This record gives sequence, C-alpha cells and structure tokens, in this order.
Amino acid sequence: MDLSVVVPAYNEESRLAPTLDALRARLTERGGSWELIVVDDGSTDDTHRIALAAAADEPRIHVIHGEHNRGKGHALRRGVLASYGHRVLITDADLATPIEELDRLEKELSAEPAEARGAAIGSRARPGATIERHQHRLRELLGRAGNCAIRALAVPGIRDTQCGFKLFDGDRAREAFAVSRLDGWTIDVEILQYLRRAGLTVTEVPVRWAHQSGSKVRPRDYAKVLGELTLLKARTIHPTTLLVPLLFLVLAVFLYRDRWADPGGTYLFDSGQDQNQWEWFFKVTSDNVLHLRNPLFTTLQNAPDGVNLMANTVMLGLSVPLAPVTALFGPALSLLLVMTLGLAGTATAWYWMIRRQLSVSWPAAAVGAALAAFAPPMISHANAHPNFVVLFMIPLIIDRALRLCDPDGPVVRNGVLLGLFATYQVLLGEEALLLAVVGMLLFALAYAALRPQVARTAWRSLLRGLGVAAAVALPLLAVPLYWQFFGPQSYKSVLHGDGVGNSPLALLSFADRSLAGDRDTSARLAINFTEQNAFYGWPLVALVFAIVVRLWERALVKALAFTAVVAALLSLGPKFRIPMTDVELTGPWRLLAHQPLFESVIESRVAMVCAPALGMLVALAVDRLGTARISHRVVGYVAVAAALLPIAPTPFKTTDRVPVPRFYAEGMWRSYVDEARGETVVPIPVPNAANAEALHWQTSTDLAFKLPGGYFNGPWGPDRMGIYGPVPRNTSNLLRDVADSGKAPGLSDAWRAEAKKDLAYWNAGVLVLTPVPNEDAVRATVEDLLGKKGKRVGGAWIWDVGEGAPSQTGNGDTHKGS
Repeated sequence: MDLSVVVPAYNEESRLAPTLDALRARLTERGGSWELIVVDDGSTDDTHRIALAAAADEPRIHVIHGEHNRGKGHALRRGVLASYGHRVLITDADLATPIEELDRLEKELSAEPAEARGAAIGSRARPGATIERHQHRLRELLGRAGNCAIRALAVPGIRDTQCGFKLFDGDRAREAFAVSRLDGWTIDVEILQYLRRAGLTVTEVPVRWAHQSGSKVRPRDYAKVLGELTLLKARTIHPTTLLVPLLFLVLAVFLYRDRWADPGGTYLFDSGQDQNQWEWFFKVTSDNVLHLRNPLFTTLQNAPDGVNLMANTVMLGLSVPLAPVTALFGPALSLLLVMTLGLAGTATAWYWMIRRQLSVSWPAAAVGAALAAFAPPMISHANAHPNFVVLFMIPLIIDRALRLCDPDGPVVRNGVLLGLFATYQVLLGEEALLLAVVGMLLFALAYAALRPQVARTAWRSLLRGLGVAAAVALPLLAVPLYWQFFGPQSYKSVLHGDGVGNSPLALLSFADRSLAGDRDTSARLAINFTEQNAFYGWPLVALVFAIVVRLWERALVKALAFTAVVAALLSLGPKFRIPMTDVELTGPWRLLAHQPLFESVIESRVAMVCAPALGMLVALAVDRLGTARISHRVVGYVAVAAALLPIAPTPFKTTDRVPVPRFYAEGMWRSYVDEARGETVVPIPVPNAANAEALHWQTSTDLAFKLPGGYFNGPWGPDRMGIYGPVPRNTSNLLRDVADSGKAPGLSDAWRAEAKKDLAYWNAGVLVLTPVPNEDAVRATVEDLLGKKGKRVGGAWIWDVGEGAPSQTGNGDTHKGS
C-alpha cells in the first residue's frame, strides 16, 4: 500500500460526504495503491451512515466505528494503527488544507534520507503559507499562545503543530501512535515529540489553509490542551530531574529547621539586625502594593525624609508577587519562604546549567551545583541576606549569554530572553548581577585567549544579542533605575570603610557554619558572621589545584581556574597583608575601587564568584571519575568527599524572639499620636543599623505608625554619600552614646534647644523607652532634655511630646486620648 489517509470524524454529517468525494477523486488521479480510513469517534448524528455509504461505493474506503466520543487523539491512534500504507496522511474532515497540498508534503518527505524520515507537516506559520480565510481573532490569539507553550514545553522550533494536515513515514507513524497515550487534541504534539526524540526529521511545509465553520474546538478545550501538555511534559521528565531539586529542598529546610518550627517566634542568631530589616522590606512592599502606593518609596521609616526603596535591596521581584502571602501570614513567613526556596532554587538552576553546558552526568552536576549554591559564602549570607541567596536567575543569564555565542542560533530570541532575565535579576539584586558580570567577563577573556578561533566566530552574534538584550532591559528598567539614582533619598555610593577585603587566610579557613568551622577563627577573618565571603577551606583548594593540573589540557578548565584565581585576588581588596608578616601588597581591586558601581561593592564578596567556578571544576572531575578505573575512581571519590565534607553546612542557630512591648502590641501608642497631623513614634534610642528592633514592632502593628531613624541606606552630606541608617542628629547621637556607655552627661540649654528642634523635625508625638541596657541613665537623660518626668505605660517609659501635649511633671495619666 503506497498511501493511507486517515480522517477522524465526530458529528461531521454536513461535510463528510464532499470531503470523501474530494479525497477519493484526488487519490484516484494521483495513482498508486491507497486506502482511506474514516474513524467515527462516537458521532451522534449521521456521520457513521454517510461513511458506510461511501465505503459501499468504494472498497478502498474503510470505516472504524467508536461507540463513545473519546477524542481526536484516540481516533487518530485507531486509524493509524489500522493502516498499511508506506506513508500515512492524516487530515481533518473539514479539509481546511486542500488535498492538493499533499504534493508539497511528499516532496519534502522524499528529500530526506530514508533512515531519517519522520514527517512533513503542514504549517500556517512558515513563510510561503497562504491563509485564505482567517479564524476569529480571539481564536487566533489563543492558538498562537498555545503554540508558544507547545514550543516551550515539548517541541521547540516547530511553529505550528496543530495544522491538521500531516504526512508520515508509515512504519514510524505506526510505531509512534502505538506508544502514544493522549486522547485529546495534543496527540499531534506527542507524536512529533516522539519522532524528534527518535532522531527523525520533522519538516514544516507552508500550505494553503482556509478556516471552515463548524469547528469542534470549544473554549474549554484550550484548558484541556494545557493540561495534556503538562502531562506530556511530566511523562518525559527523568526521575533525577525531580530527585535532585527535592534533595536540595530537603537540605534547605534542614538548614532552616529551627526557623520552620516557629517562623514568627524565632530569630536567626547571627543575622544582627538584618532579619528585622528584611521582614520590614517585605511588609512595606506588601503594604504599598495592596494599597496601590508607590513601591519605590516610603516615609514609614526615617520620617520625615523617607527611604528610597529602589536604592535599598527590597527584592521587588519577589516582595511584590509575595505581597498577598505577606499580608495574610506575615513577613516572617515570607522571608523564610524566600530564603529556603532561594537556596534550593539556586542549586537547581546551577544543576540545570551545568548539565546543559558541561554535558556531565547528573551526579557530577548535582555535586557541582551543591557546591555553587551551598558554599560557605552563600550559607553565611543565608543568615539574613536573601539578595545573595536567591540567585537562580544567574545560571539562566549565563546560559543565555553562552547561547548568544552560537552564530547559527536564534540571536534575537536569545537576546530578548537575556534582557528579560537581566531585568528580573535587577529587581532581585543588582550587586549579585554585577558580580556575575565580573565572573563572566573573566571567563570570556580567558577562554577567548585560549580559543581565539571560537572567539572570532562568536563575537558578532554575542554583541548583537547583547544589543538586543539592552534594548529590551533598559526601557523596562528606566523608571526604577531613574528613581534609584535620582529619586528622593537617592545616594551616590555606600561608604564601607577600609579593611572589608578578605584576608588570604580566609580563602583557606573554615566558616562558622561549616562542619569543620571554628567560630572564633572565622570571626577574626571576616567583617561579621553574615559576610564570611570566602572560607572554602584548604582541602577544597588543594583538590581544585589537583583537578586543574590533571585536566589542564582542556581550555574550559583553564578558563574556570583563571576566573576563580582572579576573583579570589580581587576579593583581597586594594591592599592586603601577607599572613604572619608585616608585608603589605597592593591588590588588583585598587583598579576598580573608585569606579562607578564598584565603589559601593564590599570587595570581599567578589570571592563568591569562586563558588560556581569551583563547583564546575569539581563537576568535571566527578564526571571524569565515572569513566576511570575502579581503583582510581575510589581514590578520586574519597578525595572529593574529604574536600567537601569539612565545608558542609550545618543548621542555622536561632534564638527566641523578644516579645513586642505591650505599648506597641496592644495599641496603647494610639492615644499619644495624632495620626491626622502625621505625628511619629520615636523609640529611644532612635533606631539605627545596630539597633533596629523597632522595625519589628512597627511591622507587628501592620505599619500603623511612622518612626524616625531606622536601618536602610540613605544619603549623607552635600555629596549625598550613602550611609547605613539615618543622618545623625544631635539628640539621636546623644541618646545612643548614653545607651552604650551608661553615663548620663550634664546637659546645657543648648542641648535642650537641639532636642526641641529634633523632635519638631521628626514631628514626634511620643517618645518611648523600652527595656534597654543602661535604661536608667537613658531615662534620666531624656527627662533632663525635656524637663519633665516619664510615665510608665504598657511596660515602657513614655513622654507625650506631640503638639498640644499637656504638661507632664509627674506620673499622672493625662494624655491625648483621655
């Protein structure tokens, strides 16, 4: 049999007869042996009778009858499996694509080598296709959206999978339909995916097509197609594709196990004030979004000046979509979700990229990804810096940039995606993106020097793609970036001071949260416990050195090693001291220290670039060991384990959260603050980067009051240099010094006059002193400044200082609400 034609039919009484006549006439004219198979899919009209009548007149027409309507996929499966043709054509009963287009499909299928022939399929999306009559515009839009989903999930590169006119190699078609499972409209996708995975060609052929009324596709069928696509994708997923991310998630939950036991009642022991700050960021973003306010600015903190939220890392890319979660369950849970899923998601993204770009085994990729995402620097930041934990976009950005190096690839598409990825990463964390760019440039320079021919081939498409990416990203980021650099409370750069680079010893030592870590040693070698940005341990450094020596012949290994070494050197800062000597050397960071953007970077963080580079080198080694002799394999695996186990992370330490003072928790503050006048609550000492517990009190009241001071980055001085916390004022400095020293100084009238100015500037309604070290000295100082005694309310000392506040010379109960 030369050709089998399969026509699925369901309630087609109005057009089946002319369709069969047209098909029979054309097949007879064409010559050769043929059969025409009509599959009645449980029709409730006269479809079956019409098909039988045609079969009675023409013995080459066969009819397959179904008792119930099972779907197009089921009908096609029955028809194709009943066929005998050397080639099999499937066509819809409406002949939207005329049978005369068969010649085009046969020509294309014949042009392929016999062993590679899969299918030639009609396409309405290829250049040369003719649409004689369009569908309704909404149906066309839904169809295009569906094709985008199909390309993304199942058969990339095929622009029209649903045109009902396809010619198959007969044996390959019967083989594919025999193993198919879908019964609905997505059967075409399943078959094309099968052919692709079998290494067979699937060629799209532009055809004539005209919409025919009476379509059997209903609106709910689009949802069914999406469901079938999801099912199809799920069936093709290898078990390890789910197992590895699940293991990463289990590890992340294990590390935060104490926080998950009580998200709202526990505090990360080593987070300083960062957990308070980040919970406030999530809460204020949720409040802005749900009340349709500007998400880039707020005066709830640092009143009256406010905080430029875009100039602070509030992670709008997550805090905005999580706004409902924050509103319903609180910022503590939102932050914990972000940190936990951020670690697991970042590891999964590195796993995917390493598998794709390095072509290593899944165990090797899993080990490399685990090192990239759970390395000591990442665990250090996981104490309270989600912007350096949620890095799942970085591997996707690297992968897309590498694809741009292929001159035969879809440069525009890859450029657009790169632009969108970079835009989203900016809304997650700009400093992480900057560090990633540094790492990518180091790798590119090294690889180009080692493989100049590859560089000459790739640079044009790479630059073109980067131009497309910039054209996509810049318009999307124009408003946020303008607000960040020129909006209210913007600043030029952040002053970190000297000595924030890594010590060379930090690269070889163990972090506090590592299995072999020593808290005292790591504390001496880092700024604080959230900035242990190196600490890879000497066993890993030794292992990587051995890997580089053993695999030195590979340009990839050399480029990765160069990236890691230069990043480590940059992280030492503009100057560094040789350990155990007084010799001080100039570091390469000096070249970047005062350049735009880089002047705000904490240089020790550049060592984080080493984590994925080391992870990839270890992945290459583990993959190589998989093909080594048994004895070498055992020795190699032992060496890898000996290098990684000492830096394996341990669960984060937590402490019970200090209860919110009753004055805030029970709303007592409302009686002392005139909200109509915009009065503020002034915690004593005034909140700053070292004392930001007041931010937690504020979030616990659903941000019901404003407060001066806080923990954020803002401008200071005429040059608008960035500092942590508010611009210092006389009264806030005085009260902070007293709280630290416990000494209440003698105050002059000048101090009292400055206090009056500061309270007026803050528009203070009430001053609140909750239990703090040296509380008595602080209270005495406040009473001396104000010339009146404090009052004990709700577990706090308070001073009613708002406009119209009564004289308060004793411990009476007079206040605005009385």
